[in-house]
Amino acid sequence: MTHLTPARRLQAVGAAAAIAAGALVAAAPAAQAARPGAHCTTPKVGAGWYGDNQARLQQLIDQYGRCNPYRPNRDKPVAVFDWDNTVVKNDVGDATMFWLLRNGKIRQPARGDWRTTSKYLTPAAATALADACGTLARPGAPLPTGAGTTAGVRCADEINAVYGTSATKAGAAAFAGWDRRTIEPAYAWLPQLTQGYTAREVRSFAAAARTENLAAPVGATQRVGSATATAWVRYYDQQKDLISGLQKAGFDVWISSASPQPVVEVWAKGVGVATDHVIGIRNTTSYDGKFTPHLQGCGSVRDGDDSMITYVDGKRCWINKEVFGVRGAAAEKVQPANRRQVFAAGDSDTDVSFLRDATALRLVLNRNKNELMCRAYDNSDGRWIVNPMFIEAKKQKTSPYPCATTGFTGHDGTPGPVLRGDSSVIPDQTDSVF
Repeated sequence: MTHLTPARRLQAVGAAAAIAAGALVAAAPAAQAARPGAHCTTPKVGAGWYGDNQARLQQLIDQYGRCNPYRPNRDKPVAVFDWDNTVVKNDVGDATMFWLLRNGKIRQPARGDWRTTSKYLTPAAATALADACGTLARPGAPLPTGAGTTAGVRCADEINAVYGTSATKAGAAAFAGWDRRTIEPAYAWLPQLTQGYTAREVRSFAAAARTENLAAPVGATQRVGSATATAWVRYYDQQKDLISGLQKAGFDVWISSASPQPVVEVWAKGVGVATDHVIGIRNTTSYDGKFTPHLQGCGSVRDGDDSMITYVDGKRCWINKEVFGVRGAAAEKVQPANRRQVFAAGDSDTDVSFLRDATALRLVLNRNKNELMCRAYDNSDGRWIVNPMFIEAKKQKTSPYPCATTGFTGHDGTPGPVLRGDSSVIPDQTDSVF
């Protein structure tokens, strides 16, 4: 890890001692379990973790699991995992988008006006999409993006560019005017493009994409329009084992993802997480159960306003709302410790807020994301652990993370320093877990 000042070192040592003390308290259930009728087996975290991460995760289970009669409270402890590149390698939203394009499932928007699919779409992007796709299908009908025709390929390329690069094929900005701490328009655009389908239909699309991506070899690519795209996804065995262990130990395990709700529901079944414990981007629906291009809101954001998804501060809001039952604007705020998750896992700056809310332990998979790695390496309260990605881990970042200058992105996109809870500036951090 990074070198600490004497003051920071004392903080870290104190936090580690507190965790160790919790582990010692957790040893008490062994004696309790020895009594007749009181047997309880604590799940063991499997191998394959970096450094002492396996031991730290085991301490979490020992302290908060059902076998410890002295755990902090008798409510089920909550654990929340991000999905893409946290529980699986690669992105299930991307996998679904590529499948939709290859199979011609995206519908022509109302009146052929692409601005109806996202209020953040720029005039340049709306025009480029209309030029590429406008004559290929009537409004509401599927676009022939997988037909292999020149026109279909051109349409697929324009949609794929806007989704994947937030720019048109010509390089013009595709989105504008959004809050960088509550929504990412490109992420939101995928569920918005499923307008006209039911949740069941979208789940069937996701299931087909899942089958293809799990069957494809690691490193496989596919043709989407005229572009080459990733064609494989893998579950991380270590995360699958951890989720199972937490559930067996009595944790209430949830998934929070910035991929569409029906898509993550399909994938989450593979790690034993039920659909009612998945929080993804959620469409509003019409009277006949079909998705509209609008999204459900959270906190002070109303349904259809399309400005609060499961993204950065939006993840906090949705977790507070769905897991802890907090309603209204209060869901956007940090809750008291007894109404927060004890454990959280993520890999990106989009996960920063709900990771910071975790009260006992925070697992970060290192993908070289500035704000997240600044906070994880600073480890000011001793509750952060960092692990390389389990498949195709990133190489060491050669330059320090710019924590003291530009590691944080504000609501309007302005960069700034990353601040601790006490408003002190986190110094630049060296990448040390890779």
